[in-house]
Amino acid sequence: MLDLGRLRALHAVAQHGSVGAAATALGYTPSAVSQQIAKLERETRTTLLERRGRGVALTDAAHLLSATAGQVLALVEHAEVALEEQRGAAVGELRVGAFATAARGLLPAAVVRLAERHPQLDVRLVELDPPDCLEAVARGELDLAVTHDWVNAPLAVPEPVSRVRLGEDVADVLLPVGHPLAERDSVVPEDLAGERWICQPEGTICHDWLVNTFRGAGMEPDLAYRIAEYETQLSLLAKGIGVALLPRLGRGALPDSVRAVPFRPTPTRRVFAVWRTQASRRPAVTATLAALRDCWEQRETA
Repeated sequence: MLDLGRLRALHAVAQHGSVGAAATALGYTPSAVSQQIAKLERETRTTLLERRGRGVALTDAAHLLSATAGQVLALVEHAEVALEEQRGAAVGELRVGAFATAARGLLPAAVVRLAERHPQLDVRLVELDPPDCLEAVARGELDLAVTHDWVNAPLAVPEPVSRVRLGEDVADVLLPVGHPLAERDSVVPEDLAGERWICQPEGTICHDWLVNTFRGAGMEPDLAYRIAEYETQLSLLAKGIGVALLPRLGRGALPDSVRAVPFRPTPTRRVFAVWRTQASRRPAVTATLAALRDCWEQRETA
């Protein structure tokens, strides 16, 4: 009998392209994933990984076994959903992903709510960017995730995934207190022409929104500081460096030396919960969706 955990490790390597990436997705160390596959090689008496340059690659036999493993894991998930639905209780492990500001401003309250109402539910939380959350849900590595997108930077939803909108989150332009625009009631893109922007790195939804917004106004933003962490962005602003656009969800109090000014048109991102469609009837999923909806109105904002 092949071990399910070892099949999951092999399938993750095939999906992500490397042992390291598979380990990150599964929440293991690369060494642990390698050990799982080594044990699977002994179980099957088949070479599954081979050295290629500085890394490793799956053999033809491994690709064949991984495809079968994907089918087995889908059947196991279906069985788990059916059993949990029959029991009618939200129990067991639930793997949840969320983007950074949702993990800070929304999930803590939801996790507490779930612990109070469903003490047998074991919620495991991981912070990931929205595209990574969606991919992990589609592959079955996460059971549910909180994602977001912008109207002019939409995020496509894979076919096996369902989603529901939790609400909308507004973003403001943040300026050093001494900036000439800091006392304005609002600003428009033309007011910010020539400013040196602090923004998320390339490839993120927030980066794409900023670029698309200013290009739509006939301008190219000067992306001088590409910083992933909002705390670092605020530190730069507090020292009088740059301007930024930060959403309100999970933002917290601003330093005294930073001002938030509304932007027109109002930048609004749509916040969603996503899950695998075949798990829609799983009590743990429905309970978590209810908790997220309940906690949305009490979310932490600026």
